[in-house]
Amino acid sequence: MRQAQIPGILPKVMKVVYDGVVKKYGTVLGVDQLNLEIRSGEFVVLLGPSGCGKTTSLRMLAGLESVTNGSIYIGDRYVNDTPPRDRDVAMVFQSYALYPHMTVAENIAYPLRVRRIPRSEIPGRVQKVAELLGIHELLQRRPRELSGGQRQRVALARAIVRQPRVFLMDEPLSNLDANLRVYTRGELKHLQYELGTTTLYVTHDQAEAMTLAHRVAVMHAGKLQQFDTPINIYERPTNKFVAGFMGSPSMNFLVGKLDHAQRTFVANGLTLHLGAPVLSRLQRHEKAVLGVRPEDVGVSVAQCEGGMPARTYVTETLGNETFVFLDLGHEKIITRTNPVVRLEIGATVWLSFNETKFHFFDFGSGDRIP
Repeated sequence: MRQAQIPGILPKVMKVVYDGVVKKYGTVLGVDQLNLEIRSGEFVVLLGPSGCGKTTSLRMLAGLESVTNGSIYIGDRYVNDTPPRDRDVAMVFQSYALYPHMTVAENIAYPLRVRRIPRSEIPGRVQKVAELLGIHELLQRRPRELSGGQRQRVALARAIVRQPRVFLMDEPLSNLDANLRVYTRGELKHLQYELGTTTLYVTHDQAEAMTLAHRVAVMHAGKLQQFDTPINIYERPTNKFVAGFMGSPSMNFLVGKLDHAQRTFVANGLTLHLGAPVLSRLQRHEKAVLGVRPEDVGVSVAQCEGGMPARTYVTETLGNETFVFLDLGHEKIITRTNPVVRLEIGATVWLSFNETKFHFFDFGSGDRIP
């Protein structure tokens, strides 16, 4: 990871470790045995649906929630009992949390004043971080005079000016409109590259996780499901939940039985012929879940050899691509196609599958069959 090259904004880069961390709210288990090591200078995204434990995990690191069991370390320092103000972390909230009666300059300077940084140093540090984030012309405005994107930059500036060991970000882009979210996402990624500060970022948006993170920690029901690079999680999901959560549209799933003698997979009346390499992975399984991503399903308006007939349920044209929802027997699947494809509802098409991209999951546990 790159270290900062910006004079006056040099981070004290630290690794972060969750060692068997548990959080309980009475009898409710919020986080269950979280083991996670975030390398110094790494950008890690905690990803999962609402209620999965990702924000709770972030708040325990910040010291805003207590740890029921297990240990949290920042660098080599055990911080379970360390007050939030002494952990040297900076948190950026979804709501920005700016002081409305203060100017932008005063908001950015506030954490320096609280830490009793010499008054003579504060204006220079505020100016440097404001220039870094392109808000130096806004320093005398108040939050109500700013757009959502500008407020988010002020919140980031307030975190950066402290030169913390770790940045913690709780869905910081969720209040921005779609175009601004994409732009700010790119700015945030470049900023973290320049600063090199260890960053833990919480989101439910898998596009943010895929584009921002060095590694992604996928959580579900309080448990860590997979911790890997975005591309490895996308191409080799550890279980059916991860496979369905990563990707938009999500992966198609078919539950069926394997007929090893006939070399087929039969799902609700559909029959797919499988090659020997695929079947060799499935020797010990009689029932499984087949997963295939929308981009690995081919659609043709002309009947083709080996093609499987399906009926168009609805199409969604997005300009650069088209999603086609299809009735395939008693199943519905989604395909991603070229935008020039024009299909009427009810039209018959023929499908082909990229067998090398099939994913199989154990019917009982949902774990990926390697």
